[in-house]
Amino acid sequence: MLILLPPSETKRHGGDGPPLDLATLSFPELTTARRQALAGLKALSRNLAAAAGMLRLGPSSATEAARNRVVNTSPTMAAIDRYDGVLFDELDAASLPASARRFAAEHVAIGSALFGLSGALDPIPGYRLSHDSRVPGISLGKIWRPPLTALFAEREGLILDLRSEGYAALGPAPDRRDSVYVRVVSEGGDGRKRALTHFNKKGKGAFARRLLLAEIDHPDVASLLGWAAAEGIRLEPGAPGELDLVV
Repeated sequence: MLILLPPSETKRHGGDGPPLDLATLSFPELTTARRQALAGLKALSRNLAAAAGMLRLGPSSATEAARNRVVNTSPTMAAIDRYDGVLFDELDAASLPASARRFAAEHVAIGSALFGLSGALDPIPGYRLSHDSRVPGISLGKIWRPPLTALFAEREGLILDLRSEGYAALGPAPDRRDSVYVRVVSEGGDGRKRALTHFNKKGKGAFARRLLLAEIDHPDVASLLGWAAAEGIRLEPGAPGELDLVV
């Protein structure tokens, strides 16, 4: 089973790992694309004022662009600890038992505009780059779509896609029975399901934490649905190729 998580735009500062070394990252078939994205990030960071606009940063967070200038020399930390925000606050990776973190290392990948996919424990630096960032001279979609599509196509077993639509578009998961996209929805009094916005990330984070604590490598969708039902988690078939997580 491969659990795909979205990144967060905000990142925790610091870290006690050595500077970025692409050779230490999971999914080595993405190395060439990672070099392209890093080169684009370097070009983008030459002019911080222009970079703030291309990264869609407001005045209060414009200094985030400066982090990109030291992305190759700044300290690293595990990707699952680096990312911040609602989903990762709910996941609370730092409090996971050691065995659950080892399970995450084998079964969790975090999509991103800079690394394509990062293994949960891959050492990465702080940076700022989003799926919709404008990078001089390159298209993030053209960089990532071919290698990510190929990677997912060759991956055997269940693929559980919890990424946001923007990051899923950078590298779509395959259209097959054991590859499903998870939508977080609520159910109204009329029984109709409605997609959530504010609580979407919170729901995904809580669900991912339950998956990691269970440490079950589900072979297929039926196994996942059976486990969820036993755990009191409302995970139900939705549109074709999708599951609805009802919260």
